[in-house]
Amino acid sequence: MMYDVCVIGSGAGAGPIIYELSKQGLKICVLEKGDIYNEKDFSKDELVVRRPIYTPNLKDEYHTIEEKRENEWVKFPTYESGWSFWNGNLLGGSSNFMSGYFHRLKPNDFKLASTYGIPKNSNIVDWPISYDEMEAYYTKVEELVGVSGEVQKYEFSEPRSTKDFPYEALQENKIVNLIDKACDELNYKSIKTPRAIISSAKGHRNPCYYSNYCGSYPCSSGAKGSSRASLIKDALLTNNVEIIANAFVVKLNTSKDKKINSATYLTKEGRKKEVKAKLFVVAAQSVETSRLLLNSKDENFPKGLANNSGNVGKNFLSSSGGIVSATFDETNMNLKDLQEAGLFVNRSLLDWYYTKEFKTGTIDILFEHANPIRRASFLRWNESELLIGEELQNKIFETFTKTRTLNMEIFVDWTPNDDSFVSVDEKYKDKYGIPVANIRIGSHEQDLRASKFLEEKAIKLFEKMGGKKIISDISPLPSSNLLAGGCRFGNDSKTSVLNKYCQAHEVSNLFVTDASFMPTGGSVPFTWTIYANSFRVADYIKNNWKNLIT
Repeated sequence: MMYDVCVIGSGAGAGPIIYELSKQGLKICVLEKGDIYNEKDFSKDELVVRRPIYTPNLKDEYHTIEEKRENEWVKFPTYESGWSFWNGNLLGGSSNFMSGYFHRLKPNDFKLASTYGIPKNSNIVDWPISYDEMEAYYTKVEELVGVSGEVQKYEFSEPRSTKDFPYEALQENKIVNLIDKACDELNYKSIKTPRAIISSAKGHRNPCYYSNYCGSYPCSSGAKGSSRASLIKDALLTNNVEIIANAFVVKLNTSKDKKINSATYLTKEGRKKEVKAKLFVVAAQSVETSRLLLNSKDENFPKGLANNSGNVGKNFLSSSGGIVSATFDETNMNLKDLQEAGLFVNRSLLDWYYTKEFKTGTIDILFEHANPIRRASFLRWNESELLIGEELQNKIFETFTKTRTLNMEIFVDWTPNDDSFVSVDEKYKDKYGIPVANIRIGSHEQDLRASKFLEEKAIKLFEKMGGKKIISDISPLPSSNLLAGGCRFGNDSKTSVLNKYCQAHEVSNLFVTDASFMPTGGSVPFTWTIYANSFRVADYIKNNWKNLIT
């Protein structure tokens, strides 16, 4: 069968494409590496999340990491450390597991180079589009994916075409009163964090029921705005979508006209199959998208698909920053209120998103994820002493019943640079014999500077709140669940992979709609921008369909 569109992946970058094009009447084939699960399949079992059920076993499918140690690049496979860059192989991808912090990029995020200049040893460029071109699509995501919150003005708040979010803010734990009071005293501005979690019913989706297991867990009510729950379920009602699960795409094949004519995928058993389509959209998440293109070599593209310019894999992005933590107990507030499970914190600080000298970022405040097994395991040690028996039992009991840990997650731009990229190495192959992605994680000194700046602000807030055991973990290493870049878009085909509509410069029937397109990531989680951009690209494809397939 010849499909109109073949979509590789089903997460935030794929969902809008599937939704919009299927409603246009186009026949869509979705190739998803993982399985299909639904709300009834999602339990709040920590063991399910920790085991390789939603992600591959690293002994079978891994990545290699290149890290600089003593001025020398050292390569090691991820199965040695357990450091996984797989974020969800199932229908809806990693959008099933997000915490749903939905901040828009700011207008200056689209023009960092012209606003702040280009730091030495960086590859910062302005985007080929502006905030104004994205605003309507941010608004579309609010309604279709579902965003809850309360719009509050602050110094760097972005222009909006609507006055408020379509869903009321989620219920909050009373610790927000302590946060707000301390912020007022420090002259900080705490704002309610927009969340892609609906507070009232929407179609087949139920509202949040405050399970206390949200971040890192798939949602069993449909409240969380995953691509699967918010878009793909509705797209399936058109009868124009076929989903092929457990389909690991290993190569995109081109014909003499340098267009893709088919995608080769492996079944769970390792059998090779092909899908033919007129147009292909890749949204496999940044690392795996670069890997697929680099592995798709043929006589037209000997260095990899759409890579005759040598740009595929370059300028890999993550998010710099880290976490500052503190514990709270009955000396800070009423213990019953503090321990009330499931209610959100939903507070963010963006007072320093821009400074006169440099860009910093965002602080999102949340309780430590529930994860009782993981939390208890950390309590085994009292500095270097291993605790056992009654002493360990008492420590676990006191910690779980009389304290609560609050985290401040710091998000700072990852500055693109020559030592941050994705490549493939024929020496390292997965269980199917396919070269795995190699991730070089060279960071830029600017990122750590910005992270440390926000760390000081976070510590001051915790001190003002009376937090105890304040611990900071700020690192130049990438966050493995925030991946972008590798196929940056731009107007110049010599320095970018995609044009402003995320269409490959060198392959006219190829679009890339995950976070790979981003030249810079902003100082917020990427998901809202991925969704918005994918809706923008879907509009372009719909409006230019006949020209794209001729």
